[in-house]
Amino acid sequence: MPAVWSRATVVREPSGRRRRTRSTPLRAFLGIVLALALLTTMPVTSASAQPVQPGKGSTLVHTTLGPIVGRDEGRSSGTYSWLGIPYAEPPVGDLRWRPPKPHRPWVQARRTQQYGSGCAQPGRFFSPSPNGPFYDLAVRDGLQQPVGAEDCLTLNIFRPSTAKRDLPVVFFIHGGSNVVGYSADPMYDGRELARRAQAIVVTVNYRTGIFGWLNAGSAGDDSLSASGNFGTLDLVDALRFVDRNARTFGGDPDNITVMGQSAGAVNVWSLLVSPLSRAMVDKAIPLSGGLSTRSVAVARAYADRVMQAAESDHPSSGRSGMDLLRSLSADDLVRVLVRHQLDATPAVIADGAVIPSDPYAVLESGVGRDVPVLAGNTLEEGKLFGSAVGAHKPSDYDRFTAQYLFDPDNPGNLTVSDLLKDDYLPVDKPQGWNDAAGALTEAVFTGINRDSLNALARSGNRSLYHYRFDWNQEPAPFDQVYGAVHAIDLPFVFGTFGRTVFSYAFSQQNQPGRLRLSNLMIESVRNFVHEGSPQHRGLGRTWEQWPTSLVLDADDRHVRLGSTTDR
Repeated sequence: MPAVWSRATVVREPSGRRRRTRSTPLRAFLGIVLALALLTTMPVTSASAQPVQPGKGSTLVHTTLGPIVGRDEGRSSGTYSWLGIPYAEPPVGDLRWRPPKPHRPWVQARRTQQYGSGCAQPGRFFSPSPNGPFYDLAVRDGLQQPVGAEDCLTLNIFRPSTAKRDLPVVFFIHGGSNVVGYSADPMYDGRELARRAQAIVVTVNYRTGIFGWLNAGSAGDDSLSASGNFGTLDLVDALRFVDRNARTFGGDPDNITVMGQSAGAVNVWSLLVSPLSRAMVDKAIPLSGGLSTRSVAVARAYADRVMQAAESDHPSSGRSGMDLLRSLSADDLVRVLVRHQLDATPAVIADGAVIPSDPYAVLESGVGRDVPVLAGNTLEEGKLFGSAVGAHKPSDYDRFTAQYLFDPDNPGNLTVSDLLKDDYLPVDKPQGWNDAAGALTEAVFTGINRDSLNALARSGNRSLYHYRFDWNQEPAPFDQVYGAVHAIDLPFVFGTFGRTVFSYAFSQQNQPGRLRLSNLMIESVRNFVHEGSPQHRGLGRTWEQWPTSLVLDADDRHVRLGSTTDR
């Protein structure tokens, strides 16, 4: 009879890898009894995960929920992919603002060959198109409009089409202020990273904005429902699915790297400190984000404002409070938030159950001491947020159009003054655009990154690495308007230089240098997820540990590496 393992008995070895320990005899006996009882009540399914057979042209996989059939991407890609795998029941109806409910198993093979819908959200630059989970010119038509759907809890898995087993797993969480974003963004296409890093790459949807984080203090709720951290709980559930099914896809469940960018990085840190997930995090790659939470008091005050706004917009409904919010469609709820400028939802909430009340104290206590961390920032993070300080001259609609249609190989006559207001020009004057964006970079990004890494360092973690991304070789005028802007390192990490929100930046002229830089970055990610260090021979120098940062840059033809120290 196979050994029965305790649900959360996990021991970290000195390398940071996890090994599961056997349950006590009593727990083992109870586990067997429970398993037998479930077998008599559950429908007959392929519940025992059977591994994919790489190299045989078949993408039929038997997961713990049921069989799925993915896509063989062909020789040009060298990968298999499974898209839109549901990991939880749709959070609709009575399941809105509830913890994710385990998805019902299925018997027939499910086709997982198309991305699932992005989660319901107000449209922004990094939102899906109103046409579906796509990036196209129609994204501009969804700006400040409801896009996505509540039925969205899906994930995507990519792996090399080889016979290799026990590959490291990369679990990637998209950014978007925990308000917008979607796993089907072409920047996060995991095929190239999976092939070149020789890893299983997972990208995941989770509830965003008010659907993901709302603490209304409802009486009688269980601790998870009362927490308001539904987006966090989605990620915990998705990570649990990956942990249970990693071997099915040829991955190693004891070597899972949780990676995220911006709000996704905030969520990486949250998973690292949460008692529900931290045993499943073996390594971490948080990019442009740190450990950041909001208090229960702030979250409840926000919920009160949302309820008041909804009541003012729907006075004849005969409903009020949470009863009214539950009765509104997702689109109507988003319209309320946009109309009253309430779409910046407080997240993540330090509720004391899902997220510790004092998460920094938990971090310093040694929870992540054995977790290697590779963090990163871009030099000019703040230049993405000109709208926040009124620096952009065109509307978001017109700016999106100009960037989408811009041909980096034929720049035309677009100028800096077409995109930035005169108050911020020239960009390098005192209090100009560079100074304004620099203040945003420090206040929102580098400061919190510094605090998070320093807390881990105080805990005794001796595997902390950081990079600063300085590449700013975009064609004019974007080299000055955006430069080394927030999130522009992602195409370099994923190897995705096709049509994305950053397509304006990638010209034939700068291709040799940026591809060489991307190659070095992907190789560093590969070495990190395999070995716990980003160091590799191709760098030609030592990647020192935090507080020293490796500076990543390139001109049009050559990589330029340096270092800087942040105390």
